[in-house]
Amino acid sequence: MGRTIGPKNKLARRFGVNLGLKTNSAKVARRLNQPPGVHGPKRRRKNTSSFGKQLIEKQKAKIVYGIREKQLHRYVTEATRKEGDSGVVLQQLLERRMDNVVYRLGFALTRAQARQMVSHNLFELNEKKMNIPSHIVSVGDVIFVKKNKVNKGIFEGVEERLAKHDLQSWLSVDPKAKTGKVLNIPDEKDFDRVFDVRLIIEYYASR
Repeated sequence: MGRTIGPKNKLARRFGVNLGLKTNSAKVARRLNQPPGVHGPKRRRKNTSSFGKQLIEKQKAKIVYGIREKQLHRYVTEATRKEGDSGVVLQQLLERRMDNVVYRLGFALTRAQARQMVSHNLFELNEKKMNIPSHIVSVGDVIFVKKNKVNKGIFEGVEERLAKHDLQSWLSVDPKAKTGKVLNIPDEKDFDRVFDVRLIIEYYASR
């Protein structure tokens, strides 16, 4: 599930939560309580088993961050080996992916767009080439728009957008220079409560 294909609003309606796949959150919100399908308005959401709930949360995380099963499993394994709350560490790893940081800084409107921009070699990390969306950034890392890419159409109006962007506390941005910096490891208050990391940890612990 690296790439989300098909109508993205259907995925949000399937889970009953905005997964951040579309730019117009208000439009998504209007039909979140209506499951997809011709009988959606009349269909009731079924009671789900404990395993089913774990599976749903895992699916949501994969869709939100655009990652595959093996990647998520690797992140969970790494998180459970580190000290501290495994769920918090897992979310921190996901948030520190290069593509997610580009999205959080405001260079991209969605994570899917950010992943494509990174893959297409539009950015540098600490003045070095970085076209790996899954790369985990560190505190102090600086992300640059490549000088020979700054005039591409995708960056039209980006300076104004960066200036207005609601930035999270663990990041900083210089709109004029078109650079962003990782100030800290993201904190729990910075996480979107879209999925339950505790249930994801439990899912893999039982496998």
